[in-house]
Amino acid sequence: MKLYYAPQACSLAPHIVLRELGLAFDPVRVDNRSKLTADGRDFLAINPKGYVAALELDNGQVLTEGPAILQYLADLQPKAGLAPANGSWERVRLQEMLNFISSEVHGGMAWLFSTAIDDAVKALFRERLFKRFALLDQTLVRQDYLLGGSFGVADAYLFSVLRWTEGFAIDLQQWPGLERFQVRIGERRSVQEALVLELS
Repeated sequence: MKLYYAPQACSLAPHIVLRELGLAFDPVRVDNRSKLTADGRDFLAINPKGYVAALELDNGQVLTEGPAILQYLADLQPKAGLAPANGSWERVRLQEMLNFISSEVHGGMAWLFSTAIDDAVKALFRERLFKRFALLDQTLVRQDYLLGGSFGVADAYLFSVLRWTEGFAIDLQQWPGLERFQVRIGERRSVQEALVLELS
């Protein structure tokens, strides 16, 4: 498998999961501006959407969209417990959480990167985002992981997008559950290994 990634992007989540599972993969860096891979290929020919993550399977098929990639990877090794069994109520709850992170946290933070939006509008987006943070915090002050007692793919995804708060000077101390969550997940070996590669 090949994981197409970019530093400081949500592709960190499947990168973490690949390492958690001990799966063999080739990381391929993508320049988000030029849309070229590190070896000079046109990333748009691989993923016409033009953004990471993309997972190229050994048979040549390409899977895109973080939540889909995360679930696919977890299902390769179900005994690892990174996602509940497909078809179970717990799996539906995972999909609910992945959708919330994707639309409300990831999508909500994406607007803050825009240079075309003035500060007053960005302030409204921040206020909305902070309400989403408060909802997640209510869960994470009671438990270590989003869906209960063990690490899963939703935790990898939330950790990855919450890393962007540093660049926007958003202090997670306002949400102690989220702050502890970031520290806890950041201490995992899989996370540290992924970050070393991505930030080098």
